[in-house]
Amino acid sequence: MSNKILDKLNAKECLIIAEIAQSHDGSLGTAHAYIDAAAKAGADVIKFQTHIADAESTALEPWRIKFSKQDPTRFDYWKRMEFTAEQWAGLKAHADEKNIIFLSSPFSIEAVELLDNLSMPAWKIASGELSNYPMIEKILGTGKPILVSSGMSEIEELDNLVNKIKTRNLPFAVLQCTSSYPTPPEKVGLNVMEEFRNRYSCPVGLSDHSGTIFPALAGAALGMDIIELHITFSKEMFGPDIIASVTMDEFKTMVDGIRFIEKMRKNPIVKNEAAKDLQGLRSIFTKSIVAKHALKEGAILSENDLAYKKPGTGIPASEYLKIIGKKLNKSVKYNHFFSEQDFN
Repeated sequence: MSNKILDKLNAKECLIIAEIAQSHDGSLGTAHAYIDAAAKAGADVIKFQTHIADAESTALEPWRIKFSKQDPTRFDYWKRMEFTAEQWAGLKAHADEKNIIFLSSPFSIEAVELLDNLSMPAWKIASGELSNYPMIEKILGTGKPILVSSGMSEIEELDNLVNKIKTRNLPFAVLQCTSSYPTPPEKVGLNVMEEFRNRYSCPVGLSDHSGTIFPALAGAALGMDIIELHITFSKEMFGPDIIASVTMDEFKTMVDGIRFIEKMRKNPIVKNEAAKDLQGLRSIFTKSIVAKHALKEGAILSENDLAYKKPGTGIPASEYLKIIGKKLNKSVKYNHFFSEQDFN
């Protein structure tokens, strides 16, 4: 059976994921609006996070950053981020209508069960969940491809998860990620993608929190398979991920840039063949040898008699030494384009 995620990766096209996370701030309408915007901007995937507060957290969970003035605790914030199963089904249906792949990261077994009922084509496992083996086992049991984020994980933890996935013979990819909001350039770690590719023999990508499009473009030039980037309607919006997000206009520029880079990479040129294709332009832009001033028949040409001007339809400037010392068989005017017929 065809799988939209695998189809994209097998086509050797970068899978572009628009990460919404909590940018909808608990508004179902805003979540739907992001689907329209991400599809319009050219994303392949729109990805949410499915939080069920009672299943994943307690009132003791600390804030990463105390950003919310309306939620007394982090637990209360997760509670406000919840959608019902019917609302999630509505978001999935909307994404299908817009021909954009719907994904959502689960953070509990209950969230896996809810999302599995939506027939998602793959799973995205957040880096903080890599050691949540009960949830991982539930995901593995679905038999679907898995995208693994590495943000807070050491290699040993990644090795353990990858081994579990390989034991089930499931397709997977590993994304380099730095859980720093925003991620400074010196911590993006583009080099780690190739390390993952060599270590795990799988597609690799970048889950970027820099708040810019630059790592994505650099990653595309290096041949990454997947990019995941947070998006927002405005940098002035409310929420913990806004500082690490790009606007829709920036995201669209990134998409266009990645597709441009892909075409370049897929179409290497042979320099001499390319030069042959440009012979017409060459005659316009190169220089010919011309008379620097009027010269009489019988004149012996010196370097002071020569000038080099466009178009390049006469004797090439590179051959000037060959005509120095030659004798003119006729008088020529200023800017005369020399030819072999001018000499005895």
